[in-house]
Amino acid sequence: MLPRENRLKKRSAYKATYKSGKSYYKDGITLFCGKKKTIELPVKVGFVVSKKIHKRAVKRNRIKRLMRESVRLILKNNQLTSDYISLIFVATPKLLDKDFFQIDSIIKSLVAKI
Repeated sequence: MLPRENRLKKRSAYKATYKSGKSYYKDGITLFCGKKKTIELPVKVGFVVSKKIHKRAVKRNRIKRLMRESVRLILKNNQLTSDYISLIFVATPKLLDKDFFQIDSIIKSLVAKI
């Protein structure tokens, strides 16, 4: 589970992050970046898997768990040195057949882009 200070919770924060316009895509995951940091704050991270991906909540939650664990390990190793306040990872149907190591490599390459 992500530490509390790294969770993106409010709907307004999600809207602001989407509105900022920066996005990157790779192999089934879209990364939206929020505003640039002006002061030192921890990076807030959110995950979105819509019902369009799969109608069963079990499948959607599994994708979220795998993405969340990958980001947690990146934060633990201090590899996420982002200049952005918030990050949102959005899944697409391509992720349904991928395992943890594939998702982990996709997220690491997206984080390296920013």
